[in-house]
Amino acid sequence: MEHNSLAFGLVYLEKAFHQPMSFLIRVQLPDTPGSLGELAEAIGAVDGNIKSVDIVDTAPDGTVTDDIVVELPVGTLADTLITAASTVKGAEVDSIRPFSGRVDRRGQINLLSSIAKKTHNIQAAMEQLVQAMPQALTSSWAIVADTSGTIKRVAGSSAAPEDDGTVPSDLEVDTARHLNPDTEDWIPTSWALLDSSLAATPIGSTGLVLIIGRVGGPDFLASEVEHLGNLGTILGAFLNK
Repeated sequence: MEHNSLAFGLVYLEKAFHQPMSFLIRVQLPDTPGSLGELAEAIGAVDGNIKSVDIVDTAPDGTVTDDIVVELPVGTLADTLITAASTVKGAEVDSIRPFSGRVDRRGQINLLSSIAKKTHNIQAAMEQLVQAMPQALTSSWAIVADTSGTIKRVAGSSAAPEDDGTVPSDLEVDTARHLNPDTEDWIPTSWALLDSSLAATPIGSTGLVLIIGRVGGPDFLASEVEHLGNLGTILGAFLNK
């Protein structure tokens, strides 16, 4: 899928200065009482409106990684959030990117319930799954592929790389894991555009594989890949009934 970076940038700037913009900021904080509160206060001081907070990972070194969706007023640049976070002792911004909606990992329960009711219609179930993944695991896109015969795409989210007829020669995913375009030749070039981070999981023993991409990073953390694998296992159990 081709991208016109200049056109994208102009549209992005136009939106940024004519309507409020929401951003997903990933921050590492000391895992101590009050750290998140200090960050929330700093974001509020620049008129940022926190829409959702999700704890992504807790590390042995005493830090916690949070995903925070913040809406900024018209004309306020994303760099303002980085400046605000820098005022909190021990805070380190890992990444920041535009993001619509809220982080909705809790909504996965509703998603799983809905898919459980669609086991008679795999196509509909997978289409619902890929549309929900960007909110569930803060990915940019999601694809489900069928590897039970000739590899083919079953469903793709609205922002997924276009299905141009190119299929992987193999889809070597038998457990939840990161995908590395630099060492795995079978990965389509379109999946890795713009330095995308990739992860995938089998959906149980159905022959279906769920692939998610995060354009421009950050890399999926081990805890996120584990979470993705757990979703694959549960979905597989539903679909194998």
